[in-house]
Amino acid sequence: MSDERETRLLMISPSSMLTPDQLVRSVHAMNKDVKVKETCYGCLVEGRREVVKEVLDQIRGKYRNEVFSKRRAYPAGDPRRCRAQHGTRPGYSQLEAEWALLSNVQHGLECADRGEKVEPVPEKGLFPVREFKKICEE
Repeated sequence: MSDERETRLLMISPSSMLTPDQLVRSVHAMNKDVKVKETCYGCLVEGRREVVKEVLDQIRGKYRNEVFSKRRAYPAGDPRRCRAQHGTRPGYSQLEAEWALLSNVQHGLECADRGEKVEPVPEKGLFPVREFKKICEE
């Protein structure tokens, strides 16, 4: 894939009510010059880098904390990776693990959007008794 073209995975958070079909329809409705392929976790979007970025920005605007993206090394339908052409699927386990964590990321982003205070994580070591008493008494 050249520097001018890009393929992106758009992954839907598992806790989202959005379906891959709805995501693909949203991309098609933009009427941009990109190829779109529906997948079990969202879709692949391929085209000129600037156009793919426009699509990504619009999707993020519409589904702010529900759709996440990452760059894909191979174009959609590449015989080295496409199951329809008996390609291999290295990296799928990693993708599945990342997908499973997206609910946590979505929740954290929604909390941040609401301005919820994030408590700092204490450093490893002994927890001061004074702090523990303060928490218990609150």
